Amino acid sequence: MPTTASPATQQSAALTGASLLNKHSIDQLPPERLAVRLTRLLAGPPGPAAAALHRAAQGGVVQAQLVYGQWLLDGRGVTRNPNQAVQWFAYAARHGEPMALNMLGQCHAHGWGVDRNPLMAAYWFRLAALGSLDWGMYNYATALALGQGVETDHPAALGWFEKAAALGHAKSMNMVGSFHEDGWAVTQNQDIALQWYRQAAEGGDFRGQFNTARLLLERGEAQAALSWLAHVPDTATPAFLRQAAHWLQSSLNHPTSIPAAVQAPLAALIRQYHDKAVLHHADHPA
Repeated sequence: MPTTASPATQQSAALTGASLLNKHSIDQLPPERLAVRLTRLLAGPPGPAAAALHRAAQGGVVQAQLVYGQWLLDGRGVTRNPNQAVQWFAYAARHGEPMALNMLGQCHAHGWGVDRNPLMAAYWFRLAALGSLDWGMYNYATALALGQGVETDHPAALGWFEKAAALGHAKSMNMVGSFHEDGWAVTQNQDIALQWYRQAAEGGDFRGQFNTARLLLERGEAQAALSWLAHVPDTATPAFLRQAAHWLQSSLNHPTSIPAAVQAPLAALIRQYHDKAVLHHADHPA
C-alpha cells in the first residue's frame, strides 16, 4: 500500500531539489530535464515548494526567479510581498526573460510593488513584445490602442495584435476582430470580424465567445449563438458577466429580434450570468 511522505520529508526533498538547481547545474541540464525538475519542485504543499523556489532563485535559476516573484505577488506559499516580487522579476529580466519583462510591465500598470506608471508599463511591455512573448505583444498593443503611457497608434497596435494572434494568442485574435468590426486601421468588415471572433472563441477566450454569439444573434443564427453563450461563464470575470447579461437582456427586451424558441434558454443564461457574478463576489469580497 503506498505511503505519503511526512511534511518534514517533503520539505527536505524539496530543499534538496532546490540545492541541485544552482546556476552551474542549470547550465548543464537539457531544457526537458530542467522542466521536469522545476515541475517536481512545484508539486506538493505550497510552503515547502516556495522555500525550494527561493533557494533555486537565489542559486541563479531564472525560471525560479520568475515563478518565485509570481508567488510573492499572489501570496502563494509565502507572505504576499509585491515589493520583493518586483525585485525577483527584475533579476529574471536582466537575463532577458520575456515573461519577467512582461510582469514588470504589469507591476507598473497596476501599481503592484511600485508606483503606478503607464509609461514604464508600456516600456516593459514593448521589451517583452520584442522578446517574442505573445502576452507582451498583447499588452503593448493594448497600450498603443488605448494610449496608455504612449501615444495612441491603432495601426501599430493592430500589427502587434496580429503578431500575437499568429502565435495562437486567443485574446489577441479577439482584438483583431474588434478592429475589423469597428473599422480601426482597417476597413470595417463584420464578416472578417466574425472569423477572428470565432478563432478567439475556439481558443477559449470568453470575450471571443461572447462576440461570436453577439454577431450570430444579429444575423439570426440564434441556436449557434446559444452554444457559445453557454461557454462564457466558465472563464469570464464577474464584471464582464454583468455587462454581457445587460446586453443580452436588452436584446431579449426586443423579442422580434430573438426567435421564440430561444427566448427561454436565453433568459436562463442571463440568470446564470448574474448568479455566477454574485457567487464570485461572495467568494472574493472586496
